[in-house]
Amino acid sequence: MGFGGISIWQLLIVLAIIVLLFGTKKLRGIGGDLGNAVKGFKKAVSEDEQNKPAEPIEQANNPIQNKESVDKSKEDHKA
Repeated sequence: MGFGGISIWQLLIVLAIIVLLFGTKKLRGIGGDLGNAVKGFKKAVSEDEQNKPAEPIEQANNPIQNKESVDKSKEDHKA
């Protein structure tokens, strides 16, 4: 038993039909294009993470400090 009730022989037959339809040269080209697309995507994601400016995470995660700053700004507006 293979994947979801499909045996290994059925998978090999489907693979052979795909190779006959498209040919090995075209499948190799498709595989290369797909590999280059994945490399480009990974490169873009890593460059984006490196260029992203550091955000002050501590202030967002500290609710006490945020409450104090809100209270202080309210007092400034009252005066």
